[in-house]
Amino acid sequence: MSYATEKIRNIALLGHGSNGKTSLAESILYLTGSVDRLGKVNDGNSTGDYDSEETKRKISIYTASMFTEYKGCKINVLDTPGYFDFAGEVVEALRVADAGIIVCGAKDGLTVGAEKSWKYLSERNLPKAFYISKIDEENGDFEKCYNELRDKFGTSVCPVMLPIKNGAKVDGVIDLINHKAYDAKMKEIAIPASMEGEIEELRMAISESVAETTEELMEKYFEGEEFTTEEIITGLKAGLREHSICPVFCGSAMGGVGTLNMLDAIVDLFPSPAEGREEVDVDGNSIVCDANGTTVAIVYKTLSDQFGKFSFFKVLSGKVTADMILTNSRAGSNEKLGHIYKMQGKKSIEVKEVGCGDIGAVSKLNSTKTGDTLCDPKNVVTAEGLKFAEPCYTMAIAPKTKGQEDKIAAGLTKLGEEDLTFQVVNNAETKQMTISGAGDIQIDVICSKLKDKFGVEVVLSPARVAYREKIRKTVEVRGRHKKQSGGHGQFGDVVIRFEPGTEEDMVFAESVFGGSVPKNFFPAVEKGLRECTSKGVLAGYPMVYLKATLLDGSYHPVDSSEMAFKTAASLAYKDGIPKANPVILEPIGALTVTVPDTYMGDILSDLSKRRGSPMGMSVDADGMQVIEAEVAMGEMSTYAIDLRSMTQGRGSFTLKFARYEEAPAMAQQKIIEEAKALAEAE
Repeated sequence: MSYATEKIRNIALLGHGSNGKTSLAESILYLTGSVDRLGKVNDGNSTGDYDSEETKRKISIYTASMFTEYKGCKINVLDTPGYFDFAGEVVEALRVADAGIIVCGAKDGLTVGAEKSWKYLSERNLPKAFYISKIDEENGDFEKCYNELRDKFGTSVCPVMLPIKNGAKVDGVIDLINHKAYDAKMKEIAIPASMEGEIEELRMAISESVAETTEELMEKYFEGEEFTTEEIITGLKAGLREHSICPVFCGSAMGGVGTLNMLDAIVDLFPSPAEGREEVDVDGNSIVCDANGTTVAIVYKTLSDQFGKFSFFKVLSGKVTADMILTNSRAGSNEKLGHIYKMQGKKSIEVKEVGCGDIGAVSKLNSTKTGDTLCDPKNVVTAEGLKFAEPCYTMAIAPKTKGQEDKIAAGLTKLGEEDLTFQVVNNAETKQMTISGAGDIQIDVICSKLKDKFGVEVVLSPARVAYREKIRKTVEVRGRHKKQSGGHGQFGDVVIRFEPGTEEDMVFAESVFGGSVPKNFFPAVEKGLRECTSKGVLAGYPMVYLKATLLDGSYHPVDSSEMAFKTAASLAYKDGIPKANPVILEPIGALTVTVPDTYMGDILSDLSKRRGSPMGMSVDADGMQVIEAEVAMGEMSTYAIDLRSMTQGRGSFTLKFARYEEAPAMAQQKIIEEAKALAEAE
């Protein structure tokens, strides 16, 4: 069946890894009868974590799309990964969610993942709520976790549920909205007398928050009247939409405690797609969430498997039906949809129609990629796409068995259809294929997939840095090539001046008098030199900022040839460049690091070890310290992992190539030794 837009809720579950997002999603599906058994992450049988890599590692790697039907509403649950390497999956989920629930463990309290999730939701202008999970675990402390959230995120953080504790044991939950208590089996019980005072205090705090949402409620509050349950729900719903209220739920997903209470709140408080943030196209025009409008759908995720490609979409306007023909506004091509589905983890359930505001999937689209808009051919629009963070961790990738480079390339191209957050570059200069992503776990997962799905084992190694070489003084040298071997011989003789140039590419000039070298051999001399500049004399890196002037030479009327003069030029190069005080240039990057103030000392100390020079500091809108620096790019290969470790994942950075600069003597020696070892290994 197709649901009316106002009866749809699109909810993303976010938070730190291992805080219980997937278990909460599983509890939602099981208690509402959408699945017939309660899957567990550790058993590898949860609905959300179905990929082989997820079951093997016992972590979420992809955003799983699931749904349930509860009290006349369809609730789409987008379970996102908590590990920072897979933040691109969070971006995909938040593109189509209408609200987010940040899951925090009662034992873990405020985590970096919770902080990042709050920031993601704020950037997307989406309503937020917290769910404090695992309240029945040993050392779980709801009050401590709640207080940490309130201290960090302010007074908008408002509890609407409380655990009932009997010493260290949790016996149930209090629903503060409806003023009811439930035991661990979710049977309604009398509110414990010992908690009446605490409950009254929190209900007063809720009433205070609710009163601020409308003038009528404020007036009633000041007159000392109690709000009805309906008025509390109305006020909480308005506050959630306006971001002035952030409800806090709690429960135990594995025990089923609190799950249905949270679902009641999702139905009552959370916005439908029609009430969510306004959608606009790339030209700033509104895309109205109208069930009777022309069809517009955004493809927010792509999955590829041996059976083909699944494109996950959200209908922004109109509806999507089977066998519909829609236009891909980016590609300018038409796509016939064929079968369409609603997804329950990996299980696809065929449907005839996906209504406005709902989420679905379609298989075997030809030219459609993640971020594309599918729309009515008569009304072509392009919705806002997806913006992923730049990859910051790079490794060289090569096959374990030589000759399988094409197999790697084909596999990475296929994997790139479903993951737009990694990049592959064939670097002709360093003769390496490199893969860049968010971190080592993401790259490791990609390598595992290459083995499992495409049958190619790979090895990773540090990506080589593209150094350069140049000379620092002027020399004049002769290059003479003479060879006699019966018949025509070979003869070429040149005198060349090598000097530091001002242009990166070699500049060739000639100043020959009297025809000592005929003009028709000038191109051969230049070609010989250009071929030589691809390899410097110190470590084999390209020679730059070189000016070469042909001054003099001699020739033989019979034995001279273009090849002979080309060889003579290369002999002059090999003889002259070592005498011209050659030096290695290293790439210098412009680095911007964003970190909390408490980590400033560690970051600056680490930058010093990497031969970095701070250029300036400032504070951004979130109160984070922003350090601008210049740093040797050869020292930055592990920075993504090291920064994450130093800041517990709170830091971020960008690094862009700025220029080449002469490397210090010790660094040069190390570069030369590494190049020599590499040459011997090859």
